[in-house]
Amino acid sequence: MSSRGATAPETALIVFARAPVPGRVKTRLVPVLGRERAASLHARLVERTLRTALAAGFDDVILCCTPAPKGRFFEAMKKQFGIRLSSQGRGDLGQRMHRALSRHPGAVLIGSDCPALRRADLRAAARALRSGLDAVFSPAEDGGYALIGTRLSARALFAGVHWGGAKVMAQTRVRLRRLGWHWKELRSVWDVDRPVDLERLRRSRRLAPLAALPPAAKPRRTSSAARRRAAP
Repeated sequence: MSSRGATAPETALIVFARAPVPGRVKTRLVPVLGRERAASLHARLVERTLRTALAAGFDDVILCCTPAPKGRFFEAMKKQFGIRLSSQGRGDLGQRMHRALSRHPGAVLIGSDCPALRRADLRAAARALRSGLDAVFSPAEDGGYALIGTRLSARALFAGVHWGGAKVMAQTRVRLRRLGWHWKELRSVWDVDRPVDLERLRRSRRLAPLAALPPAAKPRRTSSAARRRAAP
């Protein structure tokens, strides 16, 4: 048995990621980074997430891709890290997460934009599932969650949740109670989604050498006349 397998051999680790296409990822950061630099940052976050996943000791690490796992970036990640690729498929975020989790009798699923997640967090999630809990979460400071683990996925856990809003975790707790599930919440973490998160990422040094990126440009202000011209 490998040293990785000694940690969580029966739990799969799923990483959700988009292809780093300029203009389609980290769109909230485009006003300060530009499309190319925002996409480059996204790619580096995906790579860091995979390194953390493997360091946590999971034998089965799956990069669950959108729009499809056939692109050069995803193939490069597969070759570099020796991981499996799969497709997220269609549907909203909840439908895609349910689909991915339901393929495994026990799995932990994370995104690729939360460098605050450590290998210790991933191991704690695997231990929680092995202890017999139905689910485990790492709440996010913005009201969502950065990690979800389930022993058996249920469609009702994800139905009707307002994804991207500030009440995702609260709505999920309501559904957990309705299902009668027992769950554990790990420490709250932050993700990289808004311009204010960039400075926090720099200070954290979790994506070295982030300082190599040029300082983020300030968003350009538009005049009221220009805004009126742009209005429909």
